[in-house]
Amino acid sequence: MKFLNVVLIVLIGHFSYAQKCVIVDKDSEFPISNVQVTNEDQSKSVISDRNGILDLSEFEEMELLTIHHVSYVELELIKKQIKRDFTTIFLQFKSERLKEVFLSAAMEDVERSRIAEEIAVFSNKDIQNSVPQTTADMLAKIPGVKVQKTQFGGGSPVLRGMEANRILLVVDGVRMNNAIYRKGHLQNSITVSPSMLDKTEVLFGPSSVIYGSDALGGVIHYYTRKPQTSERPNVNLEVLGRYSTVNNENTLSAAVELQFEKIASFTSVSHSKFGDLRMGNLRPHGFDNWGLQYEYSDNTDTYYNPEPVLNSDPTVQRNVGYQQTDFLQKLFIPLDKGNDLMFNLQYSSSSKINRFDKLTERRDGMLRFAEWYYGPQDRFLFSTQFNVVSNKKWLDKGSFTAAYQNIKESRIDRKFDSFDRSSKFEKVQVYSLNGDFTKNLDPNVRRNFGYGFEVAYNDVNSTSKGEVLDVVGDEIIGVKDNYVVQTRYPDGGSSYLSSAVYASYRQDIGKKSTLNTGLRLTNTVLTAKWIDTTYISLPDSDIRTMNTSVTVTAGYAYRPTDDWQVNGVLSSGFRSPNIDDIGKVREKNGDVTVPNVDLEPEFAYNFEAGLIKYFDDKKSYFGLTTYYTLLNNYIVRAPFEINGESEIIYDGELANVVANINMGNAYLAGATMTFKGNLTNTWNTRASLTYTKGTAYDTNEPLSSIPPLFGNIELGYARNRIETGINMVFNTRKRAEDYNISEGIDNIEQTPYVLPEGEYYGTPAWYTLNYYMRFKTSKYVDLLINVDNILDVHYKEFASAISAPGRNFSFTVIGTF
Repeated sequence: MKFLNVVLIVLIGHFSYAQKCVIVDKDSEFPISNVQVTNEDQSKSVISDRNGILDLSEFEEMELLTIHHVSYVELELIKKQIKRDFTTIFLQFKSERLKEVFLSAAMEDVERSRIAEEIAVFSNKDIQNSVPQTTADMLAKIPGVKVQKTQFGGGSPVLRGMEANRILLVVDGVRMNNAIYRKGHLQNSITVSPSMLDKTEVLFGPSSVIYGSDALGGVIHYYTRKPQTSERPNVNLEVLGRYSTVNNENTLSAAVELQFEKIASFTSVSHSKFGDLRMGNLRPHGFDNWGLQYEYSDNTDTYYNPEPVLNSDPTVQRNVGYQQTDFLQKLFIPLDKGNDLMFNLQYSSSSKINRFDKLTERRDGMLRFAEWYYGPQDRFLFSTQFNVVSNKKWLDKGSFTAAYQNIKESRIDRKFDSFDRSSKFEKVQVYSLNGDFTKNLDPNVRRNFGYGFEVAYNDVNSTSKGEVLDVVGDEIIGVKDNYVVQTRYPDGGSSYLSSAVYASYRQDIGKKSTLNTGLRLTNTVLTAKWIDTTYISLPDSDIRTMNTSVTVTAGYAYRPTDDWQVNGVLSSGFRSPNIDDIGKVREKNGDVTVPNVDLEPEFAYNFEAGLIKYFDDKKSYFGLTTYYTLLNNYIVRAPFEINGESEIIYDGELANVVANINMGNAYLAGATMTFKGNLTNTWNTRASLTYTKGTAYDTNEPLSSIPPLFGNIELGYARNRIETGINMVFNTRKRAEDYNISEGIDNIEQTPYVLPEGEYYGTPAWYTLNYYMRFKTSKYVDLLINVDNILDVHYKEFASAISAPGRNFSFTVIGTF
């Protein structure tokens, strides 16, 4: 069929006096649409249609034509030469060269050779080939990023030994972090569907003055897909369907792009349904029973059972399935003089998500909770971005981004043999305005000046309720009484205002080096009020705190030859305590966290050095980055007293009092190695290795969230319509003595318990072998087959409660029309 299409196109071309030609991909030989051809002064332009056909009749015989497509290597040919020698023109895909540009480093496209910071990018093609079930699974594929999972419906990324509220999540230039992002583990990273992403950029370390507070460990920036205008009306449709065996995943997403000359629209809807998760059966670590779930709770909102039930297959982790729906709508409107307007609406909603660590927690040898789940997690975002192009004295281009976010989450729990169900609800509304601007001060030496501002206001509403269930037999028929439940955050309301201005400067010093500098001034104001005193009475129940800080960065990129780059960065970071740090009340493993209104900001001072060596005309490279970060006034969870008491009665039980407090100094140090290259025209490989260490100077105790040595190695093959490969992902052991015990974030109780020594083993080493294959069955349909954890190895990620998936067969079909 393909051969017949080409023959027909050739005949059409000759019957048209060779005024038409067809543009095709060199490898697959499929036609390429939206290829633009222009003459030298760009006064004439034509675009290839859906079948790759170009009509060149409006060009003169001797005109030099430029053939351009964003994904392919540009060509220049004279029209007469095309008519004489070409009926079919083959274009080479650009990805064979490693000329990458990054947006996150400076709010504008900057070449890798001018950036000193460590940055990683995961493209749309990378996302598709890795077939991630959630965005957290996608992040785990990026070199230098580790992901922890307390429950299956979650995923907390770790950058350089820092996670949660020390990592900044951003989507389309809007900060996702809000005033109740907690210290520990978060599930918020999964509230963006992978199918909606164009790419993801990760900026490591506290070196970004662009993003400011919270970015101590780094920035993860999601870029959703953007619609493009077209000179003639066009409709592009994409459909993705996937099934995975390990948890009966069913994912279906559909996207439609409408292209017109004056407006473009992109709409995407994705729905995923996940069932219970099967762990691996092969146990090279030697712990035969570790992670097995022998019993579980079958209680529901309407069904009551005072006893756990036996699990017919202990390798299947019950009560971990959930559903999630994601929606994206973008509207792009080009204006005059290069200005444009983008409207962006995003909505993500899940079903209830059971918290696996709580449902497997034991007290006196018995399962403690009959119910413990997060209610539907809802994230709504609407933003308007105005991009302006100007030739004014202090502005070449810039953008204003106004955004509104509404985030809802809840926590519901009930203990076994109890009729009391506790519910806590949080609603956060975030209003933000960003301005980011750039000016090229001297185009001859590339002196770029950037500046901007950010204002974000968080309004937090926290409520709770206690219900005594009315139970008849095994049926919950209603509620017969109510009781007081402590709210998670201040019940009188709380707010968090952050405002900042920044300036950055990037200059090429000669042809071999680039200097990057920046400065940011940040001010935060927090207010909180507590009313109910049933459980906790604070000395000060109505507070207002203010913090101000200046952070700086200086980076130097040196290129002694075209094949070498050496980088150095000095930077500082700042994180002001948010409402979760100061005002949270919650219980875990017999410890109750209480508010500490005297908490102060924590600071980070960072040095990193790196090198990049390119090979084979920059089609391959080796990279190494090392860093040392000093934490000052760092925040930890530690024993505390409230009204002179170190123990309180909470939820009917005696508990220890803990709170977030400031300590002295601690350090984080580590390195990441990456390699990517083409061995031949068809064989390629990539690898990464990450090492992290962190210790408190004042207590000599390991810091929380420090992953063990981890990495991956991959060998791939690509030719014509087929891409295939095998990779190995591995982690070394993390010994018990390397865990932080006092904070409880590392969850050492989730590791094997060794008898007769009577101590925890720590996280065993593990590795998985994985296979992938992508076959382009036609121009419109791609088939992807993945086999993850081929050997069916049992393991847990560091600090994770849930066992990782066992052998998994995943089948994905992607259609583009």
